[in-house]
Amino acid sequence: MKTTCMTLMIGASALFAFGAGESRSDPGNSREPGGTGGQSPGPADAKPAFSAPPAGFNVARDGIPHGKLEMVNYDSKTVGTKRRMQVYTPPGYSKDHKYPVLYLLHGIGGDETEWQRFVNVSTLMDNLIADNKALPMIVVMPNGRAQKDDRANAGMAAAPAFAKFERDLLDDVIPAIESRFGVRADRESRALAGLSMGGGQTLNFGLTHLDTFAWIGAFSAAPNAKAPAELVPDPTAATRQLKLLILTCGNKDGLINISQGFHTYLKERNVPHIWHVDGNGHDPTHWGSSLYEFAQKVFR
Repeated sequence: MKTTCMTLMIGASALFAFGAGESRSDPGNSREPGGTGGQSPGPADAKPAFSAPPAGFNVARDGIPHGKLEMVNYDSKTVGTKRRMQVYTPPGYSKDHKYPVLYLLHGIGGDETEWQRFVNVSTLMDNLIADNKALPMIVVMPNGRAQKDDRANAGMAAAPAFAKFERDLLDDVIPAIESRFGVRADRESRALAGLSMGGGQTLNFGLTHLDTFAWIGAFSAAPNAKAPAELVPDPTAATRQLKLLILTCGNKDGLINISQGFHTYLKERNVPHIWHVDGNGHDPTHWGSSLYEFAQKVFR
C-alpha cells in the first residue's frame, strides 16, 4: 500500500497538468482540471452507497424560507492580508442561536465562489432544510489558496499555498466565523468537506485535527492527499473520534485510485466510513450528489 500511495503522489503533477491554467472565474467552465481519464471499474465494492439526488434538488423553490449568501472579509495572519470567504446562513438565522458549521473547500482551479457556481449550495441547503432532511447550519466556502495573490490562475504553482491553508483555516478562518456568527464552537459542531484539491486538503487537515473536526467528506480527492498511513496512523483513535467519514468518486474519474487506495487502507483496519462510487467523472454532478448526501448526515 505504501508503494502504491507514493506512486500516486509522484503522478500528481501529470494529472493536474491538464487545464491547469483554466480560470474558474468563467461560470461556463464547469469541469475541474485533471482527473479526466477513462472508466476505472475497480474492485467489487466500488459501487454507489446512496442514490443520486432527485431532479431539482438544487433548483430554487417558491414558498419555502431562504437563507442568506454573503461575501465576508477577514484578516489572515497566516497570509498577512485581508481575504474573503462566501458564507451561507440558514433561513431564520439569528446570532442568538448557536449553529453547527460546515466548511467546504474548492478545487485547484477554484476559489471561494466555486462551490456556489458548481452546485448552487445556498439553494441546495434551503431545499434540504425546508424538507427537514438537513439541520440548519452555516456553510463556509473559503479560498483554499493561502497566498496574497489568491486568484484562480496559478494551477499547480499554487500547491504550496493549498498546503499552507491548513494554518489559515485553523488560525484565521474558524476564529473569524466563531467571532462573527452564532456558532457552536466544539468539534462535533464542525464538519469539513471538499472537492478534488479541496478533497485532498480535507483528508490532510481533517484527519490530523480530529480535535477540531468530527465530520469529514472527501469528494474526488486529488493527489495532494497524503498517504493514508500518515493521516490515520492510529486506526483505533480515528474510529473513536470520527462521527462520519465519507469518501466518494466517480468511476469515470482518472483520480479514482486516490480514493480507492484510501478506502482500502481504512477497510483493512476496520475504520468505519462510507465509500461511494457512482457513474460520474471529475465533475459538478458528482460533487453536487456528494454534498447532497453529506449535508443530510452531518450533525445528527
